[in-house]
Amino acid sequence: MTREAHLMRRRLYFVLPDLNSAETIERELLLAKVDDPHIHFLARDGINMGRLHVANLLQRSDLLHGIGIGMIAGGLTGALAGVALSFYPDIGASIGMGGILVLAVVCAMIGSWISGMIAVSIPNSRLRRFQPAIDRGEILLMVDVPVRRTKEIRELIMSHHPEVSAKGQEAQIPAFP
Repeated sequence: MTREAHLMRRRLYFVLPDLNSAETIERELLLAKVDDPHIHFLARDGINMGRLHVANLLQRSDLLHGIGIGMIAGGLTGALAGVALSFYPDIGASIGMGGILVLAVVCAMIGSWISGMIAVSIPNSRLRRFQPAIDRGEILLMVDVPVRRTKEIRELIMSHHPEVSAKGQEAQIPAFP
């Protein structure tokens, strides 16, 4: 197995009925050698999660998606503005290709920042399908496991906890959260 394949992870989703189940499953996952930073819980606002590892901002919001969209939109806007400015006789001679590139990069950075500020307040679109369960007071468990352990971890949870609903997996998880 290559080093890259060893590092690849899948995010497994489970809906848990209550805090008791969440705490029990977390202990079982830790005993199964799943590191705490790879176990994430998400619940409705106002539910005290105690010592559980709560999903962070990157997992709860559409921040990464927003930054990517802003970077593309800003970069294209900057490049098009640079090309448009190059057609003006007074400015065009001094801008050149370097100026267009600089304008595209600066606008990409500004676009990333602006859309990131907006996206941080938008719930993660990948988690939208779990929102009805979260609204009912249930708890979403997201656990990131190496590809080779997905079946093992799913079976561990499902065999010990019939009250839990397995809700699938995500093949591509972000490199960092």
